[in-house]
Amino acid sequence: MKRFGLIGAGGFIAPRHMKAIKDTGNVLLAAIDKHDSVGVIDSYFPDAAFFTEFERFDRHVEKLKKQDQMLDYISICSPNYLHDAHSRFGLRYGADVICEKPLVLNPWNLDSLEEMEQETGKRLYTILQLRLHPNIIALKKKVDESPAGKVLTLT
Repeated sequence: MKRFGLIGAGGFIAPRHMKAIKDTGNVLLAAIDKHDSVGVIDSYFPDAAFFTEFERFDRHVEKLKKQDQMLDYISICSPNYLHDAHSRFGLRYGADVICEKPLVLNPWNLDSLEEMEQETGKRLYTILQLRLHPNIIALKKKVDESPAGKVLTLT
């Protein structure tokens, strides 16, 4: 059983992460979101610690680490512009990180994440959450069926 933390518990995709954690026999120990009206956490993990302030979340996961309950993974479901900072937090903490795409807003920031992976020995895994969305599948089909070199206009 792996222990998870989740950043951005009120996000659009977070319930899917919680379901996946539960369905794979793992446990969510701590979650954070700036909004305290999340509610969905209780349906998956009623014993998970929940925080609305990052500093308290940070303190709690450090406490877990000292109690030999270190988080194995930190799942990032926060807004895109925070993915880089939250991923770096997870790697610095010593956990593997699962992050929705995009990892960073500026491609040159990827180098520092790769360096952190090497320094910490931990991994940053990315997920393309919309790959199974019907509109994305239809778009892929349209592109695949178009003649080579044809420019498609999308709205």
